[in-house]
Amino acid sequence: MTSAGDSFANADRAVRAVLDEVYQAWAENDPDAFVAPYAEGATALLPGTYLQNKNAIRATMADVFAGPLRGSKGIHDVQSIRFISARAAIVISKGAILMEGDTKPAAATRSLETWVLSEQDGTWRIEAFHNCPEDAA
Repeated sequence: MTSAGDSFANADRAVRAVLDEVYQAWAENDPDAFVAPYAEGATALLPGTYLQNKNAIRATMADVFAGPLRGSKGIHDVQSIRFISARAAIVISKGAILMEGDTKPAAATRSLETWVLSEQDGTWRIEAFHNCPEDAA
């Protein structure tokens, strides 16, 4: 018999694993693996950019991995996970970009992030992502 606490712990691990998958794909600069955990209708809001679906997210990541973010890796630090139902979670994290050859991320690459994930048929998927500069001043 699975307790509510076990179910929560399993869901928490599953949500964190989705984000880890995204960031592993970033480290490999692989746009297909990057979007694999995204839902088809996922959206992303980045400063000045609205990406309307998984295909747009993939195309953008392919462009940046081939260009300005070539060789970079994303860093993330989950601050909180709030389950708004048994099958939906909001994640707040801090992120940064470590450019190729750098030992620490530049302050300008640090961001605050919101992720919305849902579980469907036993698989957690990213439904929405938003980030903004950590220091907007």
